[in-house]
Amino acid sequence: MALSPVMLTDRYELTMLAAALADGTADRACTFEVFARRLPHGRRYGVLAGTGRLLEALTAFRFGDAELAALRDQGLTDPALLDRLAGFRFTGDVDGYAEGEVYFPGSPVLSVRAPFGEAVLLETLVLSVLNHDSAIASAAARMVGAAGGRPCIEMGSRRTHEEAAVAAARAAWLVGFASTSNLAAGARYGVPTAGTSAHAFTLLHDDEAGAFRAQVAALGTGTTLLVDTYDTMQGIRTAIEVAGPELGAVRLDSGDLGDLAVQARALLDSLGAHRTRVTVTSDLDEYAIAALAAAPVDGYGVGTSLVTGSGSPTAGMVYKLVERDGTPVAKNSEGKRSVGGRKGAVRRHDPAGTATAEVVSPHAVDPRAGDRDLLVPLVRDGRPVVDHDPVGWLRAAREHHEQVRATLPTEAWSLSRGEPAIDTVDA
Repeated sequence: MALSPVMLTDRYELTMLAAALADGTADRACTFEVFARRLPHGRRYGVLAGTGRLLEALTAFRFGDAELAALRDQGLTDPALLDRLAGFRFTGDVDGYAEGEVYFPGSPVLSVRAPFGEAVLLETLVLSVLNHDSAIASAAARMVGAAGGRPCIEMGSRRTHEEAAVAAARAAWLVGFASTSNLAAGARYGVPTAGTSAHAFTLLHDDEAGAFRAQVAALGTGTTLLVDTYDTMQGIRTAIEVAGPELGAVRLDSGDLGDLAVQARALLDSLGAHRTRVTVTSDLDEYAIAALAAAPVDGYGVGTSLVTGSGSPTAGMVYKLVERDGTPVAKNSEGKRSVGGRKGAVRRHDPAGTATAEVVSPHAVDPRAGDRDLLVPLVRDGRPVVDHDPVGWLRAAREHHEQVRATLPTEAWSLSRGEPAIDTVDA
């Protein structure tokens, strides 16, 4: 049975709401902010992704009969709680960084202003979407940078949960991947899809030439042939014999990819296939891609490392109450201190347009030349500010990310461990 996004909620949120209803604090005006205290170890920046998916879920955030029945089945029978949930509609305001924006420690990437009884219910949904998608986008952006303009294909659907695969493909395309193997991402978000064949297709046929002939007959000579099922160099010779020198590409999926790419390029050129591309796959991450920078590789297919955040499967974002009835509030826990008050945020730039600082403050920020406000209105009175077209939204996010990446300092592109590319400072 399909349930509303309201069920993507931790029970403790309903426990808090029930208690707040009982003591009369549920309608206190509150501001919650989403931020990461730190970046994953050694990362220079993060990329915000998932905002569009979150807004889609927010419009469907309703407790219907099926959801209320499910809560009763789990022992949540408080009449006041169930009555409040039965009529629930989010009525608050949401501001945030534009999807595709880069962020740094302390960046208030989302701000939710609403009565406590509304805002508290959004915590798990907000964090599950933004933590996953931002982790994938941040890893994918490093891969795009390492690829140096060569196209990357997302192909990790078989290495993660089926819905996470769709979100991962969306996040990867947002930051510059060329295409995905995931058909649902193509259907929902307009992400270009690509795919040819696996080793199973070659093994299905009596010989490699028969498999190649079948694929070329179906897809044309512009297809990509997987040439390493048996002997890679012989596979390349067979591919050119079958498809001719206009073959689109060969794919290498095993062995020492750098050495094999050199051999493959030399062999293709000797056979007159000068325009046939060399695509490599096989457990690539940003470091493996960077190591292949000098090799004659024309494109990369990335799977497992991408959909798992390349070692950082969450962005580490938190959802914290920072203001109550206009009064700043803050945690003072050891190692988890927060700064009270609703924040403003601007990105500071030098005269050349390069980012120099993230200014985050509960106080007014005196504007300087080159400052760019980072928070934009997303929801007003419970309704998205912009009618949400999933395809158009994602395209705009991709364009925004391209523009923002161009403003980062050179050290942002380093894959070596280091501090964030710019500092987060108070006004």
